[in-house]
Amino acid sequence: MQQIISQIGNFISFDSIPVMGLTDYVEILIIAFLVYEVMVWIRDTRAWSLMRGIVVIILFVLLAYLLQMTTILWLVRNGLNVLLMAVLIIFQPELRRALDFIGRKNFIASFFSFNGASVNERFSDKTMNEIIKACFEMGRARTGALIVMKQSDPLTEYIRTGIEVDAVVTSQLLINIFEHNTPLHDGAVIIEGDRVISATCYLPLSDNMELSKELGTRHRAGVGISEATDSLTIIVSEETGRVSIAQEGELVRNVAQDTLRDRLIKLQNKTIADKKIGRIGRGGK
Repeated sequence: MQQIISQIGNFISFDSIPVMGLTDYVEILIIAFLVYEVMVWIRDTRAWSLMRGIVVIILFVLLAYLLQMTTILWLVRNGLNVLLMAVLIIFQPELRRALDFIGRKNFIASFFSFNGASVNERFSDKTMNEIIKACFEMGRARTGALIVMKQSDPLTEYIRTGIEVDAVVTSQLLINIFEHNTPLHDGAVIIEGDRVISATCYLPLSDNMELSKELGTRHRAGVGISEATDSLTIIVSEETGRVSIAQEGELVRNVAQDTLRDRLIKLQNKTIADKKIGRIGRGGK
């Protein structure tokens, strides 16, 4: 016991604590921010169980170091490189999504807001109304649908897997595309702006284990594309006729028209112009 206390005392020595400057504090804040972002990301992935396992291993190795278990320390030193390579290979999809998540973060915009900046809306109110109308009409008819609304991230690699359409968005067009036994009904439709860009597109399937087992390929594809990009996906269930929304890896099921409209309004990104009302003074002659 005395040996363990002595080892801890040598490990935690106040004499060895360096003098910290302003740069050191900034560095600590940056590292803390990155660690927080990574923890938020892995919370809803299978990497969370990996993190818990790593914490247990670190505690075990620390105990081995304090007790001077040389054999275990030798195994750890020689097997660490192999273990790191195995983790990189096994969790390659999660690591890729983590880099995508960090890359999509607009850190500068979160600290600074510029009033009066003009940003064009992504699609018109007419397009929004046509999409809502089509989705709920297809829901009543039990017609399955998968509609991807582009935001900022490019969808070129998914557009190429489908058939080019390049047509104005209308409810009749969307209903006809997803109608049973039509050439374009299988796969997803990608909408950019006010136009249907491509149909029968193949999307990546989500491997999120938290998704309900009763969900089919259409819902998993909708969640999958929302994990890989910042797009919003609308899913109409062929079995139940219910409308669902997938965005940022989160699936919201059985939404009402008002909920879908609110989500599309946020995605629409309308320009809010500051209106300056000029006052005309009346002077006496």
